[in-house]
Amino acid sequence: MFKILDRYIIKTFFGPFLFIFSVLFFIFIVNIIWIQLGQFMGKGLTTLQIMKLLFYLGVSVVSMVLPLTILLASIMSFGELGERYELAAMKAAGISLTRVMMPLLGVTAVLAVMLYFFSNNIIPDFQRKAKNMLFNIAQTKPALNFTPGQFIDQIPGVMVKFDKIKGEDGRDLEGVFIHKKAGNYENQQTIVAEKGKFANAKNRKFMKLILYNGSVIEDSYAGKADNVRLKQPDQATKFDSLTIHFDISELIDKAIEKEQITDDYRFQTYTELLATIDKTKKDNTRTADNISNDIISQTNAVITYMDKNKTKAPVKSQYKLDTIKGEKKLQLLTNAYSRLDNLKTNLDSKDKELDPSVKYFSKVVIYQQRILTYSFTCIIFFMIGASLGSIIRKGGMGVPVIIAIIIFIIFYVINVGFENVAWSGKMSPYLAAWLPNMILFPFGILMTYKALTDSQLFDSEKYKTFFKPLTKLFVKQKEHKRYQ
Repeated sequence: MFKILDRYIIKTFFGPFLFIFSVLFFIFIVNIIWIQLGQFMGKGLTTLQIMKLLFYLGVSVVSMVLPLTILLASIMSFGELGERYELAAMKAAGISLTRVMMPLLGVTAVLAVMLYFFSNNIIPDFQRKAKNMLFNIAQTKPALNFTPGQFIDQIPGVMVKFDKIKGEDGRDLEGVFIHKKAGNYENQQTIVAEKGKFANAKNRKFMKLILYNGSVIEDSYAGKADNVRLKQPDQATKFDSLTIHFDISELIDKAIEKEQITDDYRFQTYTELLATIDKTKKDNTRTADNISNDIISQTNAVITYMDKNKTKAPVKSQYKLDTIKGEKKLQLLTNAYSRLDNLKTNLDSKDKELDPSVKYFSKVVIYQQRILTYSFTCIIFFMIGASLGSIIRKGGMGVPVIIAIIIFIIFYVINVGFENVAWSGKMSPYLAAWLPNMILFPFGILMTYKALTDSQLFDSEKYKTFFKPLTKLFVKQKEHKRYQ
């Protein structure tokens, strides 16, 4: 059972936590909207589709938002406890800072475990949905496969047949037949035209077709019995030009949700990524072996020479460069330089050929390891935030927010920096994924020690006293006016 003190501390923490999480989540979503704005414009998306896409994209930012939220909330909550002298009262009552931090450390550990399962099981699924939805939106129209001479019923409500499809992008048609699908209580309508052409509609959810030299044949006796319909002739209306709009919104909605991209490492769980990493490693080893064998054979061709008869016996004597005449000497040197230069060029091209494989392997490994590392980052950020909050003793959105942002920027720069180094193949991707935590963890231990020992880390007077002997050398003391 939680004690009253534990409940109070947790309540103090979750107030700022929920507020900060909502604000940060909104900021990250706005950033996504700004980046993806070009893909939303002019696509005819409904509000529901845009909201769904933003939700899919927003789920993936939780792994970055949660550690930052824990850092900010812990600084603010402990800063408020210190500002209201509640920490001092707890210490006076014999309650150590370690005891005060324990309930929130347990809460942070639970959040870290939840983040692991969330990153491992939920984020990959939403990543797949978001990437497929973005890909489908970029297509701007559904895939309608028209085969000349065959009836097609892909367009809702009608059945069409085109004798010939030609021209740019298959827009020009010949021998057009369009039949409206109708029930017993609807008019039957058939359109026949010699030629037709697909045109761009203003609304993306409609397909525009312009027909030339044709007729509209319509049975306007809707609701009548079949024997009555047989007795009545059809009404035929000829036209020189006729524009038709087909409603394909249903096709677009289905196309936007269709999953066409399935092979991506970001769609996989931690255990599935192990198999992908193993396969990628084998492929890279095979590629590297092929490249190395090719380079070795080319190098041997440069440094190996045969005698004039091309026998396998080794050459017993070698030419001395100083004994060769000038013209022959220049020719030999030019030939050697040319072959070495070709070898160097080939080496550079092979190196560039290997770079994408190394980069992909590093990306997969770093993505897999971050499923774990971000969970540990939550605990490290709590240690730093709780310690700094108890030292600063300032609550609210002022100093704590500035300090938290500085720490997060440092973490982000370290994270991205080592990631780029790993992509270039100059560092193990496993080490690159864990180094930010390995760097910040000692800092968290130091801050916790300073907080437990009531360090005056941010006391300006302490630093003034420390540097006072140095400042005396450069600052001339002014005498009081009374003694001048």
